[in-house]
Amino acid sequence: MKFLSHSLQKTFEIASTFTKQLKGGEVIALIGDLGAGKTHFVKGMAQALGINEEEVTSPTFSLMQIYAGAKTLVHLDLYRLENLAQLQELGFEDYLQTENIVVVEWADKFIQDLSFDFRVEIRKVDTTTREIEIH
Repeated sequence: MKFLSHSLQKTFEIASTFTKQLKGGEVIALIGDLGAGKTHFVKGMAQALGINEEEVTSPTFSLMQIYAGAKTLVHLDLYRLENLAQLQELGFEDYLQTENIVVVEWADKFIQDLSFDFRVEIRKVDTTTREIEIH
């Protein structure tokens, strides 16, 4: 599915609609260039789960954020990781054994090594427009 978003609000709506279809236990690869809107997409997911989207921040330096809502949202950022062993040290696999929704920014770094239920690709069209493809 492809969507065109001309605003943060539309990106939130796309993310919210997508998230409401999830049952829990899914792992989502989030792919896009720096500044494409990956974290904003996660904020829309959080909103759909009853989590205050203002609490959602990019986990670039902390590597992982966990938010409690209707379902627990585990938000990872692989940007700074150099190898799969570092991801395993975070206990990544432990979060897959539950009904959590796990969303992974910069998943393309390890796309061949990990299993994802969905891929969400966000591309900048211009300063405000984003193409969002979910497959």
